[in-house]
Amino acid sequence: MSVTVLIVDDSKLARIVAGKALAELQPDWRKIEAGNAGQALELIAEQPADVALIDFNMPEKDGLELAAELHVLRPDMPIAIITANIQDEIIARAREIGAAFVAKPVTPDALEPFLSGAALRLRSQRA
Repeated sequence: MSVTVLIVDDSKLARIVAGKALAELQPDWRKIEAGNAGQALELIAEQPADVALIDFNMPEKDGLELAAELHVLRPDMPIAIITANIQDEIIARAREIGAAFVAKPVTPDALEPFLSGAALRLRSQRA
């Protein structure tokens, strides 16, 4: 199963860390990266993504705003909000739009439950 993961974070280092955790857990999955919400929307118009990992704190639009837009475009896309800003309000807002929450720094252990669920969801959608 070919899977493309969109990683959106204004920090290049954070994208590298998330990409390494992804590669450790799902070495066959492909990643595409964007540094902000605008780039992410342009990128997925050209290269459809199956899963999204989105930073919460970004300039222009925060990760929840981007996740809400992606949810409208791709209602079945598994989305995780990744942030060090662990507040109940942010977690609740993420859940309201159907997004998971992964705490930064992104580690394989933190990412594994989300990716396992995403893989199951993608398999059932494609069956």
